[in-house]
Amino acid sequence: MHRKKLLDLLERYRKKNPDESAVVDRFVSFISANPGCFKRSLQEGHITGSAWVVDKSGTRVLLTHHKRMDKWVQLGGHTDGHHDVLETALREAEEESGIDSLEPLSEEIFDIAVHTVPALGDEPEHFHYDVRFAVTVTDSEDYTVSDESHDLAWVEVDKLSEYTREESMLRMGRKWEKRAFSY
Repeated sequence: MHRKKLLDLLERYRKKNPDESAVVDRFVSFISANPGCFKRSLQEGHITGSAWVVDKSGTRVLLTHHKRMDKWVQLGGHTDGHHDVLETALREAEEESGIDSLEPLSEEIFDIAVHTVPALGDEPEHFHYDVRFAVTVTDSEDYTVSDESHDLAWVEVDKLSEYTREESMLRMGRKWEKRAFSY
């Protein structure tokens, strides 16, 4: 039952994004087969929660130059056993940015992606099944760089390709530009 909320969110996401059915199928298969899908200890992979954090104007997104991955990505991280992925996305975004005035623009999923995390130390290569939510800043947009990042930056959404060539990041930019005002 702890997986039902996420499975329901994914089915609603599928209806809005029928062209992403293959990745939704991959998520549903993984979640259905793994009762421990929210636990980092599941070595094949686990659910993560991320936040596509936009500024008050809706024209910039906050990115982290992630230390371990050494690339610019959205804020987010492990659910650590918690089943509320939106709550995880908000918590991780606050921890990684120091911004405490984050508010979801919707409780619906904004984007999903599966990516490989390389082996490090005793941790084997595995997958992150990343569930992403659109979030805005309601007060100060000043951030603090955490020890998980090389840097943070507010990036104009239309200049996202200057920071990344990662298709899932560019897809979120396209989605945001297309749907920014429908939230």
